[in-house]
Amino acid sequence: MISTGEIKRGMTIEIGDELYQIVEFQHIKMGRGSAQVRMKLRNVRKGDTIERTVQAGERFTRARLDHRDVQFLYREVDHYHFMDTSSYEQLILDSDQLGDVVSYLTDGMIVQLNEYQGEAIGVEIPANVVLRVSSVEFGVKGDTATGAMKRATLETGLVVNVPLFVNEGDKIRVDTRTGEYQERA
Repeated sequence: MISTGEIKRGMTIEIGDELYQIVEFQHIKMGRGSAQVRMKLRNVRKGDTIERTVQAGERFTRARLDHRDVQFLYREVDHYHFMDTSSYEQLILDSDQLGDVVSYLTDGMIVQLNEYQGEAIGVEIPANVVLRVSSVEFGVKGDTATGAMKRATLETGLVVNVPLFVNEGDKIRVDTRTGEYQERA
C-alpha cells in the first residue's frame, strides 16, 4: 500500500479491479480543511484517461509488475511488434497499451516490458532518447534575446520546439517525460 505522498508519475496502482497508471498529479492545499490530490489516471488495459480527486493520505494498492527486456522490431498500423531479448519470443502490443510511448520508439530500441500476472500491459522507455530531425519549419533570426524556437518533426512523427540552429538531419535528445528538446546529440 502506498499513500498519496508516495505517488510518482508512471506508477501503476490498483483501484477496484482496474489497473491505472498515474499520468500526472497535483497536491492542492485548501485554505480550510484537509489537502487533496488531483490525479490524471490512464486505464492500462482500455487506454482511456480519467481524473480523480482524493483526500491527502488516502492509500492505494501498488500493482506488482514483472519486467523484462524486449527489443522493438517494427510497427504495423496500430500494432507494435517486440522481441524478448533472452527467449527471442515475439509479442504484439497495440497503441492503446503503449500510450504516448509510441512517439519515441525507433527500430531496434531496447525497452522494458511491464507484465501484470503474466499479461503484457505496456513498456517503459528511458528518460531521454536520441531522435533524428526529419523536417524543420523555417526559422527567422531576429530578436533572439527571448530564445527563439522553431517546430521540428522527428523521425517518429513527434513534433517538438527546437532552437534555431537545429537543422534537418541533426540528431537531438528529447525528454520522454515532457516531450521537450534537451540538446543536440
